[in-house]
Amino acid sequence: MNVTRRDFIRDGVAAFTLSFAAPAFLADIARAQGVLSRNLVVIYLAGGNDALNTLVPYTDPFYYSRRPAIAVPAGQVLQIGSDASGKALGLHPRLAGLQTIFNQGRLAIVQRAGYANSSRSHFQGTDIWGTADPNNTAGLGWLGRYLDSIPPPMDPLSGWNTSGATYRALTGLTVSVPSITDPANYSFASPNTGAEAINERNSAIRIASSAGPDRPHLAFVNTSAMEAFATLDRVGSVVGYQSSVTYPNNGFAAALKTVAGSMVKGVGTRVYWVQTGGFDTHSGQGNAGGGGYATLMSTLGDGVLAFYNDLQNQGLLGSTLMVQFSEFGRRISENGSQGTDHGAASVMMAIGGGVRGGLYGTAASLDPNPSNPTLENAGSDVSYETDFRSVYAKVLDGWLGTDSSAILGGNFRAGAPAII
Repeated sequence: MNVTRRDFIRDGVAAFTLSFAAPAFLADIARAQGVLSRNLVVIYLAGGNDALNTLVPYTDPFYYSRRPAIAVPAGQVLQIGSDASGKALGLHPRLAGLQTIFNQGRLAIVQRAGYANSSRSHFQGTDIWGTADPNNTAGLGWLGRYLDSIPPPMDPLSGWNTSGATYRALTGLTVSVPSITDPANYSFASPNTGAEAINERNSAIRIASSAGPDRPHLAFVNTSAMEAFATLDRVGSVVGYQSSVTYPNNGFAAALKTVAGSMVKGVGTRVYWVQTGGFDTHSGQGNAGGGGYATLMSTLGDGVLAFYNDLQNQGLLGSTLMVQFSEFGRRISENGSQGTDHGAASVMMAIGGGVRGGLYGTAASLDPNPSNPTLENAGSDVSYETDFRSVYAKVLDGWLGTDSSAILGGNFRAGAPAII
């Protein structure tokens, strides 16, 4: 967060809050309950991930007849066994990292996660997953509501958003946390150095602490600024983190390395939001397991494995849960541009030392017959089997130790996969 003295004079404390627009994703209620602290890392695949090329039904002949150019050849699939229906499944060949974790029993894959009448819209779909209410896409985020329910005082660094974007799931009424994409740039910038820079920072803190109760809007801005000041030094300690493994050289892996560093340094954060994009693969998705989609899979699998191994080496894997999802899946049949269009049900994953690994749910039959009960939209899309809110409920109840019914506005425990 670089703000010059000129910016401060011109914009006041508001200049400092610009980088803090993204509210928290989650925070660990364990501290309030006196139990062991746990970390939650949310991995969001932006754009609508193609679940059928992530988790491949390589024994279904309709998978190949409906995807003649982009299907992953059966011989390249990384086999991981069969689901409860007996259908053999495998991972994309570039997901060797996830196969390693799966074989260790620490990767849970939830098939056909979604909701009825999928919107097939990026914006609306993201908002539905964010509010956890398909009938209300304009409300507060279900995770923002969760944060609002935690008794004060709330550590301003209890959540860390590594993305610059703000998503519906993160919006709360009273709680917000910083969006910090690069710890090295998260600082009080001054045109001066030494004692003068320290004086400027102290002066800014005094200004931010002076709002009276009769000026609520200024009080809100100043409170945000004070929270930002309170996090600067802790965030700065993460910059020099020396990881126990070598991370891939991309933004997604860099964000995960930052998360690991924050955990190791003990800065107080317990909940993290990490995302990687490019999953809106309408064209050029790639054939024979290669191409653009293969790059996306490498980014995901290699980055997660490095993070997983780093946490394991640091003794933090048992207290960390990763949850991955996207806003929708994609059509079964490829389009004329060797891509796939917006679909319905997708795949969710949970990874960590406390995860009960395995395949959850059943794969759809890709037979385009309109009477096929596992498909929808005249056989074009995979129909959901597991309500995504039941996975949320499992995370809220089983990992964060709160009442999911109160947060989600209903009881979605029925059918929740036993992933933790």
